[in-house]
Amino acid sequence: MSTQVILLERVEKLGNMGDVVAVKPGYARNFLLPQKKALRASSENIAYFESQKKSLEADNAKRKAEAEKQAKTLEGLKVALIRQASEAGQLYGSVTARDIADSASAESKQVISRSMVDLNQNFKEIGLFPVKIILHPEVKVEIIVNIARSNEEAKIQAETGKAQLATVEEEAAEDNTEEALAEVLEEGALEAEKARKAEEAEKEAEETAKAEERAAKKAEKEAAKAAQEEAIAENTEEKEAE
Repeated sequence: MSTQVILLERVEKLGNMGDVVAVKPGYARNFLLPQKKALRASSENIAYFESQKKSLEADNAKRKAEAEKQAKTLEGLKVALIRQASEAGQLYGSVTARDIADSASAESKQVISRSMVDLNQNFKEIGLFPVKIILHPEVKVEIIVNIARSNEEAKIQAETGKAQLATVEEEAAEDNTEEALAEVLEEGALEAEKARKAEEAEKEAEETAKAEERAAKKAEKEAAKAAQEEAIAENTEEKEAE
């Protein structure tokens, strides 16, 4: 089952302003309608759109022009985010769309909200990552997010264009030392195995804790039930004795 909506602006992979499209009810209810990107495609709303079409197009053109102007100030922007990470480059945590929006806003002196950052999943390792900022449905600009463990490391990454740990295997190959490469791979495998075992242990501990909690609740219920039955039995005996 789908819902028919009329778009009030261009929506990526869906359509342009004025298009009537079929979408999933949840997508319409939770995103398109509350974000005022569309209206339900009723005869009244379609008539309303047609009556307001010139005004909507003019407003869209104005917002697009402002976004294009803003995009010029963001072109080539590199944002450094300093985070704690392991020697292998894995972050102790992650970098989110909000982190990027806040840093990009501070660096560029432009207003960039979390919803403007086109990010499918959080970053969990150091390195240089291209990220698109959506300033308008028809205007995007790409910035570079430089995640490093220190300002010095961020500077080196910006100059070389690559993460510091990304060149370990390359250097081993340049040295033409198969033993060095094997050592790197072995260390990586050991770290991966340790991480896997740690994750399994954590899951096992969680499952054990949950099982103990369920057992405790069950025992508590059974004890309460037994106490209730005992009280009923005593009350019955007292009545019979009378």
